[in-house]
Amino acid sequence: MRESRNLELKETVDTNSFLKTISAYANFGDGKIIFGIRDDGTVPGIEHPVDACLRLENKINDAIKPLPSYTLDINEDQTITLNILKGPYTPYFYKGKTYKRNDSATIEVDRLELNRLILEGSNQTYEEQPSSIQDLTFSQLGKEFFQKKGVETITPDILKTLGLMDKNTYNHAAALVADENRFPGVDLVRYGRNINELMERQTYDHMSVFCMYHQAMEMYRKYYCYEKIEGSQRVQKEMIPKEAFREALANALVHRTWDIQTRIRISMDQDKIEITSPGGLPAGISEAEYLDGQISFLRNPILGNIFFRLAYIEMFGSGIKRVKKAYDPYQASPEFKIYDNSITVVLPVSDTVIETSADEKTILSNLSSSTLLSRAQLEERTGFSKAKTVRLLHSLSSKGLIQKNGSGMNTKYRIFKK
Repeated sequence: MRESRNLELKETVDTNSFLKTISAYANFGDGKIIFGIRDDGTVPGIEHPVDACLRLENKINDAIKPLPSYTLDINEDQTITLNILKGPYTPYFYKGKTYKRNDSATIEVDRLELNRLILEGSNQTYEEQPSSIQDLTFSQLGKEFFQKKGVETITPDILKTLGLMDKNTYNHAAALVADENRFPGVDLVRYGRNINELMERQTYDHMSVFCMYHQAMEMYRKYYCYEKIEGSQRVQKEMIPKEAFREALANALVHRTWDIQTRIRISMDQDKIEITSPGGLPAGISEAEYLDGQISFLRNPILGNIFFRLAYIEMFGSGIKRVKKAYDPYQASPEFKIYDNSITVVLPVSDTVIETSADEKTILSNLSSSTLLSRAQLEERTGFSKAKTVRLLHSLSSKGLIQKNGSGMNTKYRIFKK
């Protein structure tokens, strides 16, 4: 057994250093501390564990403010397991300071992280806080709502409905969609054959997030879309699926942390695009949940709601699934790199597109890499006949786009996992 981010080992209960770790777990995520295990892994246990639990309980109740939720269990080997739950009333202090886990160590949080914990404990977000700039204009926001919703004028009542004003005071979300602001935006770099060949650089700062979005999309279209003559027609081709880039870009703008002076980085290489968004996973979301599209709340709900209203994102939590889905007809697949303070989406170039018919696309739209469906279920969903469904499944299987599981009456199909 080794120490980790959510596990700490202590030989005795005669120390107070574990109280810092309780603060860390209560602030940032569930964890456990096991007493009675030495650093070398041997297990001497704890003498008089019942009395030891009482001493631990008294220490916690006296030292951690506010009091977190925890349990104490005595194990068969005479060790004691202290389970701490992440609390809703952050920050949790020990001797006037608050802590976090850094791998297997416990360290004090900085001022920025403390401010985030204070907002979280108050059930508030950074974007809800008053903006330091109040003379804001919303021409770009007006264009967006006119083009998408037919709204001719952005009135104060509309701004309030969108959550951009409170008692006639603009918040940070309002500044983000305003024509001018003080926020760093997007640093976009196009490279040549390697990172030493810098071909073009664009920086989009102090402007509406919608301007950032449109200018980045224009750079994508300029370098990753082209026309190809097929027969007598000009056909639009995409070296990287437009839907994948669009989703990744919109998600970077909506989910990033805006309380730090750092830009979203977009690296455009000959073989890929990388989009790096400041801010790791939201509190309480695991890597597996993120990759499976199970994000249940937005870091910036006001901004996310506006993007949703304008159809720049489809539905909350669906972005990762849509990026993956966009690559279904391609031989390449996207990659997601998750770090403590950033998330990077890698979109590889793939000129090789596996051509599919409209009927084949209908079959694919009803499948996923995790959901298994039988032929009969696909017939019911698509309305295709048995013979047609069998033919389409055989064609998609031969193209390597779907995977068959089981045999006979138990045969089911899913998108091929790349």
